[in-house]
Amino acid sequence: MDDILITLYGKPGCHLCEDARAVIERVAADLGVRWEERDITRSEEDTRLYWEQIPVTMINGVQHDFWRVDEGRLRAAVARLREPA
Repeated sequence: MDDILITLYGKPGCHLCEDARAVIERVAADLGVRWEERDITRSEEDTRLYWEQIPVTMINGVQHDFWRVDEGRLRAAVARLREPA
């Protein structure tokens, strides 16, 4: 089973978050990886950590991008994680 997880940190009403969600949904579906979305307004710590950078994209808990998601870069990052060690 593929253990790659893309996480999108955002908040309601954020147009950049909507753009990021569309890219992440497409990449995750195409590559068969899981993704989740976290609303930073539900956690004081998430709000403190990510307020100035949303949307923030993580791959397996490691920050990959913020503000904008580059689809090619996201695809390449997932592909690198699938390469044999």
